[in-house]
Amino acid sequence: MTVSRRRHNSQFKFQVALDAAKGLKTINQLASEHGLHPSQVTQWKRQLVEGGPAIFNQGNDRKQREQQALEVDLYEQIGRLKVELEWLKKKAARFA
Repeated sequence: MTVSRRRHNSQFKFQVALDAAKGLKTINQLASEHGLHPSQVTQWKRQLVEGGPAIFNQGNDRKQREQQALEVDLYEQIGRLKVELEWLKKKAARFA
């Protein structure tokens, strides 16, 4: 007899992890209420606590990506200009 794995949506995981983080009930109580293994509840709680600051940095992440994209474009332009300058120096040396 095989047991199929249950898949939980993100809302359910968040709610269980939030309850665990609040500390009103023990991990074992939460696990038995929801039919989960205590280590799974602990893992979700750890993910919530570690990922918490990222929730508030979403605006900063977009700005960082835009800044990095701009830097990449500028470095590419610098590289192209350097190649053109070297080529022009080489050509100008023939006429001098």
